[in-house]
Amino acid sequence: MEFYTLLRQFADSWMLLFLFTFFIGVVVWAFRPGSTKVYKDTADIPFRHVDAPAPRKDAVKPAGTKEART
Repeated sequence: MEFYTLLRQFADSWMLLFLFTFFIGVVVWAFRPGSTKVYKDTADIPFRHVDAPAPRKDAVKPAGTKEART
């Protein structure tokens, strides 16, 4: 039996079964009870700090916020 034929038969039988069970395991792990809180917390990371960060002390202020001198 050729090596390629042996690998092909293995891939068509056992590897297919292994990858299918791995896929089912990942789906079950992703939708397990109790994971909703973790996923919601991760999804809210960009919205935690709604306020803009404080400007640096050495940063130049934009012209609209400077006081007019006469």
